[in-house]
Amino acid sequence: MAYKQLKLWFDKELAKMLANKIVSVKKDFPKAKFVKAVDTKVSKLELKDRVELIADELHIHLSNAYSKNVKILIKILGPENEEETGMFTNFYWVMPIAKYVEKYGIDNFEISMIAIQEITKRNTGEYTIRPYLEKYPKETLSEMKRWSKDKNKHVRRLACEGVRPRLPWATKLDQFIKNPKPILPILNALKDDKSKYVQKSVANCINDILKDNLEIGKTLIDKWKTNPTKERKWIIKHALRNLLKGNDEWAKKVIKKMN
Repeated sequence: MAYKQLKLWFDKELAKMLANKIVSVKKDFPKAKFVKAVDTKVSKLELKDRVELIADELHIHLSNAYSKNVKILIKILGPENEEETGMFTNFYWVMPIAKYVEKYGIDNFEISMIAIQEITKRNTGEYTIRPYLEKYPKETLSEMKRWSKDKNKHVRRLACEGVRPRLPWATKLDQFIKNPKPILPILNALKDDKSKYVQKSVANCINDILKDNLEIGKTLIDKWKTNPTKERKWIIKHALRNLLKGNDEWAKKVIKKMN
């Protein structure tokens, strides 16, 4: 993916790419109408609106029930991303599919969970999962706890990144800003994860918790700081970065104890 403003990748050419992939699975997909609809409307839009437009046009032109459409879209996802990067370069084209699941799948919980798990292996489901956490908090958290033990690092990362109370560029999860205790089992499952990609997500989630629930965050870290692995040490240090910048005495003592 050569350098170009990200929003400009969501255009007529991306619509053609998606259409060609879909036609390989659904022969009667109206490729020309889909591409024309995107091309006619996309030029004046910014990134998020471009992604949503393409998702909307997928919904219109696939024309079947959501459960059938999403199975088609899962089939075109292709090989998984084996790296910890590339979500928004090699797999940028998956973003409208993620938006489709986010916007149109909310009444189809089980198939949408399968779709989100597959999407995040290529792009990311961290934004897509949030409406499901709001509508089905118990069921979605149960699924994400299972994901936290998945063999795929992207799925494990989603288990954490998706529940971040203050995920950038996403709607806040007010239920976890008020009370983050329901997400602590996920963090505990990931506290010694070998993947730096996952470690960063865990640290960022704890950093979010510390902003609104300082004592809960402190209690979690105090439990983790005894005989920590090198992975956990890194997570704790990264999670405490804002407190350390503020010269917080408790945070400094934690770091000193681990050194």
